[in-house]
Amino acid sequence: MEEPAPRHLSLPSRLLELCALLGASRDSLRGAEQVAQKKGVRNPSVDPEVLSVFVPPFVSKDESRAATADCTAPCKSRRRSFRKKREKPRPEHWKGVAGDPEDVSIPNDVDLLALPQLCFPGGVCVASEPEEDRVHFLVLTDVCGNRTYGVVAQYYRPLHDEYCFYNGKAHWESSLQTVSMAGCFVPFAVCVISRYPYYNALKDCLSCLLTHLKLCKDFEVDDHIKEFAAKLSLIPSPPPGPLHLIFNMKPLQIVFPSRVDPESPIIDLDLHLPLLCFSPETVLQVLTCMLTEQRMVFFSSDWALLTLVAECFLVYLHPLQWQHTFVPILSGQMLDFIMAPTSFLMGCHLDHFEEVSEEADGLILINIDNGSVTCSKPLEDSMDIPDVPLLAAQTFIQRVQSLQLHQELDLAHCSSSTDLNEGHGRRHAWQQKLNGQIQQVTLQLLVNIFREVKNHLNYEHRVFNSEEFLKTRVPEDQQFYKQVRGVGCACSFSPLCVSVSDSFHNKVLQHRCIAFSFPRINGMLISPRRPTIEKMALRGSSPLHVAHRRIVVSMPNLQDIATPEVQPRNSSLRKVDAVSCKGCSKAQNVAPKSSYTFKIPEIHFPLVTQCVDAYYTDFIELLSKAMSFLGPDSSALLARYFYLRGLIQLVQGRLLNALLDFQNLYKTDIRIFPADLVKRTVALMSAPERAKIEQTPELKRLINQVVDKPGEVAKVDDHVKNFELPKKHLQLDDFVKRVQESGIVKDTDIIHRLFDALAVGHQKQIDPETFRDFYNCWKEAEAEAQDVSLPSPVMERLDKNECVYKLSSSVKTTHGVGKIAMTQKRLFLLTEGRPGYVEISTFRNIEEVRNTTAVFLLLRIPTLKIKMVSKKEVFEANLKSECDLWHLMVKEMWAGKKLADDHKDPQYIQQALTTVLLMDAVVGTLQSSNAICAASKLSYFDKMKNEMSVPKTTSETLKHKINPSAGETFPQAIDVLLYTPGHLDPAEKITDAHPKLWCALSEGKVVVFDASSWTIYQHCFKVGTAKLNCMVMAEQNQVWIGSEDSVIYIINVHSMSCHKQLTDHRASVVDLIVQGGEKAPSEVYSCSRDGMVLAWNVSTLRVTSRFQLPGCTLMSARLHQGCLWCCTGNSIVVVTTNGCLRQELKIEESFCEMSTSFLGFQLIPEQEQLWAACAAYSKVYIWSLQDLAQAPQRIPLQDCTEVSCMIRVKRQIWVGGRGLSQGQPKGKVYVIDTETKTVDKELVAHADAVTTLCSAEDRYVLSGSGREEGKVAIWKVE
Repeated sequence: MEEPAPRHLSLPSRLLELCALLGASRDSLRGAEQVAQKKGVRNPSVDPEVLSVFVPPFVSKDESRAATADCTAPCKSRRRSFRKKREKPRPEHWKGVAGDPEDVSIPNDVDLLALPQLCFPGGVCVASEPEEDRVHFLVLTDVCGNRTYGVVAQYYRPLHDEYCFYNGKAHWESSLQTVSMAGCFVPFAVCVISRYPYYNALKDCLSCLLTHLKLCKDFEVDDHIKEFAAKLSLIPSPPPGPLHLIFNMKPLQIVFPSRVDPESPIIDLDLHLPLLCFSPETVLQVLTCMLTEQRMVFFSSDWALLTLVAECFLVYLHPLQWQHTFVPILSGQMLDFIMAPTSFLMGCHLDHFEEVSEEADGLILINIDNGSVTCSKPLEDSMDIPDVPLLAAQTFIQRVQSLQLHQELDLAHCSSSTDLNEGHGRRHAWQQKLNGQIQQVTLQLLVNIFREVKNHLNYEHRVFNSEEFLKTRVPEDQQFYKQVRGVGCACSFSPLCVSVSDSFHNKVLQHRCIAFSFPRINGMLISPRRPTIEKMALRGSSPLHVAHRRIVVSMPNLQDIATPEVQPRNSSLRKVDAVSCKGCSKAQNVAPKSSYTFKIPEIHFPLVTQCVDAYYTDFIELLSKAMSFLGPDSSALLARYFYLRGLIQLVQGRLLNALLDFQNLYKTDIRIFPADLVKRTVALMSAPERAKIEQTPELKRLINQVVDKPGEVAKVDDHVKNFELPKKHLQLDDFVKRVQESGIVKDTDIIHRLFDALAVGHQKQIDPETFRDFYNCWKEAEAEAQDVSLPSPVMERLDKNECVYKLSSSVKTTHGVGKIAMTQKRLFLLTEGRPGYVEISTFRNIEEVRNTTAVFLLLRIPTLKIKMVSKKEVFEANLKSECDLWHLMVKEMWAGKKLADDHKDPQYIQQALTTVLLMDAVVGTLQSSNAICAASKLSYFDKMKNEMSVPKTTSETLKHKINPSAGETFPQAIDVLLYTPGHLDPAEKITDAHPKLWCALSEGKVVVFDASSWTIYQHCFKVGTAKLNCMVMAEQNQVWIGSEDSVIYIINVHSMSCHKQLTDHRASVVDLIVQGGEKAPSEVYSCSRDGMVLAWNVSTLRVTSRFQLPGCTLMSARLHQGCLWCCTGNSIVVVTTNGCLRQELKIEESFCEMSTSFLGFQLIPEQEQLWAACAAYSKVYIWSLQDLAQAPQRIPLQDCTEVSCMIRVKRQIWVGGRGLSQGQPKGKVYVIDTETKTVDKELVAHADAVTTLCSAEDRYVLSGSGREEGKVAIWKVE
């Protein structure tokens, strides 16, 4: 693409922000020399200053006659470097007189006045002989909290004879002659400031620079530093992902590692340093101090360790973030910073330890040199640092102890490296592997600490029930959680802890484990939570456990319950016996992800426009060459090359080419798409360039989507508030919100019935006392159920997934005296005396439930009678005051089970369970004569059982029902269904090999079921926010989803993530077509509503052909015999894959009497027939493919009011829509035999219209319903 003359722009993600040379001024050195000559005075100190500053860009106009191009560099009126004025004029490599510091544009977040103190935190001391070069690290924070990072290298030069050579020998090699000539040596420092924490890489770079500086003359120092800074300013930071950059700094090959993903930090330091300095127990203490946001000060005699160790601890906390002051190095003049009253993390030299300990109160003092953690006064005697929860601590300690922290041991079997860079690379590879293992260990520590947080967090309303969470902790751990919860970041505590567990799943397990979610039965959410028989059997019966269970019974606002005494735990983590932790294991040896390197081309000097252009050209050529060698499976690596090439072309001023490269990120990895950079780029473009964009379809769409789209969506408020009981009367809407926040129940319809039950009388509101009583009754019942302990013989008679939801008081029954227990499956009697199990009945086996009275002497005792189908005898229980409640509950469960069996919908049982427990809570709340009447308002299935009958044909054909909206507050419509067959791949997990059902819900939500068990495989994830119209499996590991927002989203079936998008359509994508019968199609056709048809190469994701259907609204398409059959509403058009019209079926030719349109069609090639449905017609029409002009055959659909979808399965056509059943509108499915052309079955499928159909290997048909029901039915195909 031709572009105007390039304009040089600054590199957006360059490594270098600023480079500075610091040291003592000539005047102060002269005074120091005089002091040093006095008898008895050694190593006099002087004040450091900034001597020179170098700020990019360094491209200057070529002033030599060798340059032929007349290119003007930006910012030419402002010098990119300055040097302090010398006493004598000095020859400079560049022309012009050095100006003042104001001549240079210093980055806003760099304070040049404070920089000398940080670069020489111990001061500048003149030495009698040169000392060893030293490096330390800085972290600079601006007022907005943005951090920049500095690496400082100190080296020594002789004070006298500035034109002499300093041979660079270390002080132990210096000759007496050199010392006598120089007299004394002064330190200088080179400081590199970057926006990225490349500690090791920049340390290596400065080490290479020092080899040149120590061999050059004094007047050449600035030239070398400027050349060094110029190189770094032309190196981009690599994008997140598997690609690292390598640059030859001579003599070292410098590696700039990328971050693992956009949410992860850049890690370019040795994460095992704290593990070498501290014991694992002490590491836990430091992490606890950070989690509880203490005022912390690190101490060391080595300035470098202060920053490195502190940064390691910040990485250990990821994805949690330290939100407070972070100053890892304080010079002697900055010690007053530690008097700050707020939380902070700072670092001081060990020489100041006693001073800080005596002067400051309440500080956590961490001595890196001896590995100790102490407190300054007045907490010296009693360190108020809570212990990490015991099991998490033991696991962490044992896994740290299993790490191999010494490279010598790990590489002892390797031969010696004879090449410097080879040894350097071997060390880097070992460190990267160890860093990954340490990250896994620390991430699992956080997960073990906060694993249960998600169970008490309401995502929809962003409410965390902290009181309930604390009650689930053992007493000795509660202090830890109280301090973590009570710190300033309490509101961010919950979402961050959720992200911890999410990160652990994604990075460590790479497995969909539900250990951190609510308990489940058959993959569906259970509300409320109860321990299963399996968990009950595993549960310990120790005194600690019993005490813990008793605590859970206490409710919020009840402060007077005494905590039972438990065995005190070890006060010091050093005394924990890690070996005794049987559940612990060694650190997981997780294989690191594959990484790749790209070598940056050489940078040639002098740094004039031509040389920079040559460097950028070489860079692009190398990137393009590397891209040409990549296969279709290397999209992640290809995306990084596109990103880098886009950056370089942007710097060259080739804006259109840069935007095209960024556009390709949609097809390769959208996560690294630089939206802000694209916006800024477009803002810089001239009118002719914007006009060229309008002529380029890809860029036009890009600009429209990123730049010209209407106002930005408001940022989601992640603030989490603690759950509180209401303090004022609640109307219906407020009541719904409060109940959902409490986590009791989410379903809005159930909450409406609960409101009617609690709102006694004519007042349609709930007073706060009633809500509090109801909440406490619910939680008490939940706690009592947690405390149920069944004898082993009883548990053996129950299924492992059964839960005891309700226990009666001890009553007399026909089977003896005992307590009636209710699970989701049955009623049984827990006999007293010698505990035993007597089954009363399963809910399926109940024939009749009656509430009567039994006469005893002169008393009439309320009695519950249950008649079973398989038994002649009737079970009776003298439940007395509980009888009416149990009557309501058993009838509701009985009806729920019957309807669950009839409708093949197990969720009905869960809904019935929730209802009966709400009945129990309502009766406990009201405690009046009207309580039973109020509780009866919650009854649903008992009232609806006669209205929800299922026709015999439907019952025989229906196999199962699932609910993708489980756990949502409202049902959501099923827009699209897709079944993907299973496949066996040794490299994949077993669950990945199972067949799956993909359900597209409203607003871009997708839920995935394991079709082998019909359990949820992947909970809801989103692709965009618009309605999803179509789905297809394009490859074994890819599902394509077409959206109303005109984007095709590509889902990776293994990671269940969407990192690729196809954005070539301009209107809603309505259909995706692959060749039938192909297991791995090479081509996919996509259709959009505006009539555009695109053919995609599945491997390259490139458009191989495109055509436009003129003047029509495209609705769907089919591929048949190499032609596309396109339904346009008014006609069905047959075109070749190149867009050539073959034939057309116009609807007005067959329907002259009234206006209508095609809704959908199916082709029957064997019979050469086209079957179609039309709007406003309750019939299916059949045309002959031999002559579409003939009048169609008609098949009437009885009681049908609407047709919405149709599919072909074997020799049948399944038609979904809406129709009447027993006078009520229902979702119906009609099964038509294609040979006899008659309706074989009329299936009453759903409570709402059938919106979509799909086939599962021609063995089952799956139907999805509208938003009134939002369920999926699985039908058997005969």
